[in-house]
Amino acid sequence: MLVEKAFFPVAFMCRHLAVSRGGFYSWCKRLESERSRQNRRLATRIKQVHEESRGTYGSPRVHAEMVAEGTPVGRHRVAKLMRQEGIRARRKSRFVKTTDSKHDLPIAPNLVQPDFSPTALNRLWAAYERRAA
Repeated sequence: MLVEKAFFPVAFMCRHLAVSRGGFYSWCKRLESERSRQNRRLATRIKQVHEESRGTYGSPRVHAEMVAEGTPVGRHRVAKLMRQEGIRARRKSRFVKTTDSKHDLPIAPNLVQPDFSPTALNRLWAAYERRAA
């Protein structure tokens, strides 16, 4: 509401929100609650845990990580703070099958068979796939 003061008079906003002017100014001077301070600190730690996981942890894993390090916090509170801060886990992409082996098209014959000894240059080419260990 403080930002709106630049666009609307305080008396107008208070009248339409059914709040007294004195109540509004009292609210402006009030200190931040202990719960709000805790939430701000927790949100900062939640962001750190989420970034350490390279954005893969959702609220259950962030909660488990925080409990493991000794921070007393509930899982619903973690989920709520993540929602408020716009923190979301990256989802795994679904596996897309690109090969359809069940078709009626002709299949190219295996000309090499198990014999890998070429009879002349440029007659037999082979490749292998290197897999990461």
